[in-house]
Amino acid sequence: MTGFEAQRAALAQVVAIPVTPFTAGGGIDAPAHRTLLRRLLDGGVRTLTPNGNTGEFYALTEAERRTVAELTADETGDVAVLLAGVGLDVPAAVDAARHARSVGARMVMVHQPVHPYISQDGWVDYHRRIADAVPDLGVVPYIRSPRLPGERLAELGEACPNVIGVKYAVPDARRFAAFARDAGLDRFVWVAGLAEPYAPSYFSAGARGFTSGLVNVAPAVSLTMLEALRDGDYPAAMKVWEQIRRFEELRAADGSAHNVTVVKEALASLGLCRRDVRPPSSPLPEGARAEIAAIAAGWVI
Repeated sequence: MTGFEAQRAALAQVVAIPVTPFTAGGGIDAPAHRTLLRRLLDGGVRTLTPNGNTGEFYALTEAERRTVAELTADETGDVAVLLAGVGLDVPAAVDAARHARSVGARMVMVHQPVHPYISQDGWVDYHRRIADAVPDLGVVPYIRSPRLPGERLAELGEACPNVIGVKYAVPDARRFAAFARDAGLDRFVWVAGLAEPYAPSYFSAGARGFTSGLVNVAPAVSLTMLEALRDGDYPAAMKVWEQIRRFEELRAADGSAHNVTVVKEALASLGLCRRDVRPPSSPLPEGARAEIAAIAAGWVI
């Protein structure tokens, strides 16, 4: 399997979004980061997204995002496929994509454009410029807006053969089913971008992989759900869903204010990294920490 076939296969997996651990002084904790990456690889994870939202992409400097990409590539080597997160303005996204390619990434995930005024034509043009700049990399748009019709993604795919997958993160399974069919169900690899809570419903409508922040804490839990979904065993997948429900509810509460914080708190309870996050995220209240520690302890044997 070569070229985009291999890249497409890498998307039909648990796509891990590693956290970015920080030192007491506020910088990137490279040793802890390497430990967490090695733990994912040892747990069987084979597709990683450095500089994803769970990695606090928007709270990192450009230099730090480069460091994260380099560190991840160095630690994973040929064991995993990297789907590096890029975004912000077009030149910054292109520079980041080229840098990711230079360190060994085979795909880039384009973060949702950050702009108060996004037209459909502008959305297509934004992604086309990035995809055209790195024609040898697989490109995966991160779609969070329910206003984009599937036909516009189909237009992008027609213009850019290297746009091979979609991280779809609109919390509406009916809309996803329609969007995927309007865009081209078989043209793209559909990744459920809202992680384990939405994976069963999105798989039933055509998704083949899902992203995960929880996988940082318990790789086996996420991989068990993937196996069940691949087998079409939805009762088994829902058993996992029940197991992770409370953890994901805590992450999703208050508009996902503690999405990253909860994952880092669980890792801190296991002694794997500090709980520190950067603004505009914030640490959890003391009273919430014990519940997360108990959940994490129940997963890790």
